[in-house]
Amino acid sequence: MSHDTATRTAAAPAADDEVTAPAHGLTLRRAGQWAKEQYPLYILIALLIFAGLTSDAFFSSYNVSNLLLQVSVIGIVTLAQFLIVLTGGIDISVGAVAGLAGVLSAGLFGGGNTLLAVAVAIALGAAIGAFNGYLIAYRGLEAFIVTLGMLALGRGLVYAYTEGQPVSPHAADFRTIATTAIGGVPVLGIVWIVLAMAMAFLTRRTVFGRRVYALGSSKEAAHASGVPVKATMITVYVIAGVLVGFAGFLLAARIGAATPTGGDNYEIDSIAAVVIGGASLVGGRGRVLGAFLGTLIFGVISNLLVLLNVSTFLQDAFRGALIIFAMVLTTVQFTRRRRQRTAHS
Repeated sequence: MSHDTATRTAAAPAADDEVTAPAHGLTLRRAGQWAKEQYPLYILIALLIFAGLTSDAFFSSYNVSNLLLQVSVIGIVTLAQFLIVLTGGIDISVGAVAGLAGVLSAGLFGGGNTLLAVAVAIALGAAIGAFNGYLIAYRGLEAFIVTLGMLALGRGLVYAYTEGQPVSPHAADFRTIATTAIGGVPVLGIVWIVLAMAMAFLTRRTVFGRRVYALGSSKEAAHASGVPVKATMITVYVIAGVLVGFAGFLLAARIGAATPTGGDNYEIDSIAAVVIGGASLVGGRGRVLGAFLGTLIFGVISNLLVLLNVSTFLQDAFRGALIIFAMVLTTVQFTRRRRQRTAHS
């Protein structure tokens, strides 16, 4: 072997080390940045530790199963809210739409066929989503105003249809999805997790998902880049409507009847879960995992307060305080990121 060949052979490991070291450092920096952004996970872990120390019943199999049932329906609504918030919009009609979908799925056609009930709920949600999306995307109306009107309309129709009384379905299997468990895990919780995974794939791994983020960052820039802004926007509201309508059916199935107050405060809870999960209300930033964890955070707090026999009025106060805390924390985090980007540029 010649002297040149030996020299190259000896130098090869050193060159590999030079390449590997920066790559390893970059991986560590990314991991550190990821860890800094996971404050919803840290809040949830702290809450779970506190709950375990203050209540012996919290980690019982019955309570964990009940907790999963409680958060699953609002968790699906939160996924819908998350998708809309990514575009820079907001939907404060989700609770009313879920309530309307629940009463119609349980009462329309006598509620004697469960598959028909599911179809009614989903079709209603899709129709309302399409209507909201059309007014926002094609008529240029503000999302807040449109969904505020739909909130009043939907809740009014609920009370008009039910006359203030619960609506009980006749189908014997109407509650099956809400009362069945697989391996001790409620099917309702499994449905929520599967839908969350599907939403994560949709927003992070598809062209449609990239368009949604682009809309939230800048509609003008997205349009200039060739993104079909109006079509994407209306599709977002249709998908969200489908999720909310389905959640309305699941709510009625879990309770065993559709109540006029079904879905009350879902708009507040879903927005709060999205925000505490790290999403920006101006759009273009957020992760499904954050919305998922945000839902669990509120569910754990509500469940723990009940176990500790805290007044329902104080429960609302705790919820409001947590929303304010989430907003402050999110604002501080985004401000810090903006300063870092400015410093680097």
